[in-house]
Amino acid sequence: MTDVVPQASVTTANTSQVEPKRLRSPFERFGLTGRPLRTVNWLGVVAGVYVLITAVELIGSGFKAATGDTAESLFAFASNPFVALMVGVLFTAATQSSSTTTSVTVGLVAGGLPIQIAIPMLMGANIGTTLTNTLVSLGMVRDRESFRRAFSAATVHDFFNLLAVAIFLPLELAFGLLQRVSGWLAGASSGADGGIVATLFAAIGTVVDTVTEPLANLLEAGTSFLPDPWHGVLMIVLGIGLILGVINWLGRLLKVLMVGKAAQMLHSSVGRGPISGVASGAAVTMMVQSSSTTTSLMIPLAGSGTFSLKQVYPFTVGANIGTTVTALIAAFAFTGAEGEVALQAAFVHVMFNVFAALVIFGMPLLRQVPLRGAVWLGNVAAANKLWAAAWVLGVFVGVPMALIGLTVLL
Repeated sequence: MTDVVPQASVTTANTSQVEPKRLRSPFERFGLTGRPLRTVNWLGVVAGVYVLITAVELIGSGFKAATGDTAESLFAFASNPFVALMVGVLFTAATQSSSTTTSVTVGLVAGGLPIQIAIPMLMGANIGTTLTNTLVSLGMVRDRESFRRAFSAATVHDFFNLLAVAIFLPLELAFGLLQRVSGWLAGASSGADGGIVATLFAAIGTVVDTVTEPLANLLEAGTSFLPDPWHGVLMIVLGIGLILGVINWLGRLLKVLMVGKAAQMLHSSVGRGPISGVASGAAVTMMVQSSSTTTSLMIPLAGSGTFSLKQVYPFTVGANIGTTVTALIAAFAFTGAEGEVALQAAFVHVMFNVFAALVIFGMPLLRQVPLRGAVWLGNVAAANKLWAAAWVLGVFVGVPMALIGLTVLL
């Protein structure tokens, strides 16, 4: 879930193996080894998920307390979908974690944020999360050919997500595609007529809410010394801080627990074909709960020539899908009407990435666009490093801040 850059030393271009630096569990300092260490690591993951869900619930309650019935007017500056998109890009780039952005957005929607504003924000999270692997590629800048391959492999993810937004944001504005589909899925998963699926989701939500409510109430009571709306603002800040911390915590533990299996799956399936690449990207990302971790792992492999750009490309598409699990987990912090809108926000993220994979990767003409864009940018960046700096600063910082600033001023 956390977008942490993996540390790995890559062998020569003629080998297909990565020898990662040994990852250490934070519990090793207590002298634990073997099965006891693994057991405690898994308990740490369970505790992390518990705190994550509690933090999302805290954000929802805080947003209600801070805004009352004025949530929509508070976010009037983001009623422009392009501004909401840029908010998602900036927040994700700043936190280096799309999981943080999506989890926070789910909590805000449950607290009253209109879904029409949340949808572009969730799209923006997809763009912002690609910054991490783009920065990783800069580590190979000294070797021109390696940098060319690495920067192309990193920016194919950028181009894919930018193209996805270019296609689906206009469709959303014209027809409400994601809002309609996600609304139907949320209703089927939580409504009275949803059958076994709704019953199962409702049961999970009730259990999760019952378990997390004591800690959420304790944290809410601990901030009640402030009057509204500052009480709510403090709850939101505390919730975001908890999410940032716990996502980093989960990332460390899951990489210790799963990185061996994840790397084995990566090597055994990436080169077998595009469908296998998409599937492995989704599976590995679900295992380590971080799309940036998995895609960044591919950058040194691509730079060394171990994997080609065409092999890396479907893996990154799958990573987009795998990372949507976090928002679904976060949605279980709520029940009833709040739970339904929280699930809708989570399903927006899921369906946006699934639709993008089906449309862009499924259509031969569109499939080539990110590849050609990445190859072109890799070539010009290798010839002049200023292009790489301009791309990173422009796409992830300059354009978003300029658009938000102009909208606020006007």
